[in-house]
Amino acid sequence: MLFDFANVLVFTVLGLGFVGVNLLIGRLLRPSNPQVRKLSTYECGEPAMGSAWVNFNIRFYIVALIFIIFEVEIAFVFPVAAVFRRWLEGGQGVFAFFEILIFIGILFLGLVYAWVKGDLEWVKKVRA
Repeated sequence: MLFDFANVLVFTVLGLGFVGVNLLIGRLLRPSNPQVRKLSTYECGEPAMGSAWVNFNIRFYIVALIFIIFEVEIAFVFPVAAVFRRWLEGGQGVFAFFEILIFIGILFLGLVYAWVKGDLEWVKKVRA
């Protein structure tokens, strides 16, 4: 039983040693040229301005989440569309068609709900 633990210990030491040696080689071979410009925050090629503690409008995140939901819908519908002809030949096509129709209908109701709620508008009107 101690031999089994020794195997684990040897592999752990070898793994940590491999990582350590590679980090040491990288430290010895890479150039060291520190500059203030290199340590600044990279912001899509534009110079950073102001503080990072800025309040973003939550609407951007809501629209992004709605977009992701409908992208996931496409990811679920595409495999069904790829094998639909085979299901038709096997006699399961009508059932699969109505299942996908119900799935798309539920997601369409979600889209209508988000639309009626006003989550798809960039500028939300404030009611007095």
